Amino acid sequence: MIRTALASAVVFGLVVAGPVAAADDAADKDPVVATVDGTEIRLSELVEAQQLLPEQYRAMPLHVIYDPLLNSIIDSKLAAAEARRQKLQEDESIKREIALATERILEQNVVSRHIEEGLTDEALRTRYDEQIASFSSTDQIRARHILVETEDEAKKLIEELNGGADFAELAKEHSTGPSGPNGGDLGFFNKEEMVPEFAEAAFALEDGAITQEPVQTQFGWHVIKTEEHRKSDPPSFEAVRDTLRQEMSQELHTSYMADLRSKATIERFNPDGTPR
Repeated sequence: MIRTALASAVVFGLVVAGPVAAADDAADKDPVVATVDGTEIRLSELVEAQQLLPEQYRAMPLHVIYDPLLNSIIDSKLAAAEARRQKLQEDESIKREIALATERILEQNVVSRHIEEGLTDEALRTRYDEQIASFSSTDQIRARHILVETEDEAKKLIEELNGGADFAELAKEHSTGPSGPNGGDLGFFNKEEMVPEFAEAAFALEDGAITQEPVQTQFGWHVIKTEEHRKSDPPSFEAVRDTLRQEMSQELHTSYMADLRSKATIERFNPDGTPR
């Protein structure tokens, strides 16, 4: 059930992320949505808690999961209050768990802040420009084809095309390939993306030309029309922005940790505590 799933996810999120601070907005923009023995729960806490949930819940409008999410936070507040009443926070094993959770939270925040500081638009643009400078353009063509089972069928289609028949209409009517309903259109592609026999024939044609002999591949017999030749363009900045962020995030994380290690005195020991 959604309530059970949310409860588990919220409890885990609150343990990892710690208490969520109220938003800086005015009270009317961040209203109190519940109280637990006088402790206020504000709307901002639900908004933050939702971001700790699995993707399927993060993508939902808040009002869809409002009640189960609020109930989960209320349960968490009640359980935490009861734990404090029982003085569980003074238990040594729990102290160690809290200390480890604190370490993880501090680690995550100091690293994420360092990464975000380095992931400026200017830095991303610079990385993009560096990669584009080394971009190697390749030849591409846009082509259509009609795939049939026999050579005789293909030859007959070529005759019809030479007589003025429309290639796309013949492809829709006769092609057994998946592109048939789309008039045989394969879009733009590089030579390496097609089987050699097909690619050699297609790239050898001029724009608008049709193969005058059927082309055989392991899929059958093809009649090919090359629509357009072009050089491949580099991807736009927006198209690769997320990829650049991932690449640079990893690099920034690695270099940051390497810098911290270089400034620290680190001693390693064997599992039994003896020196290495």
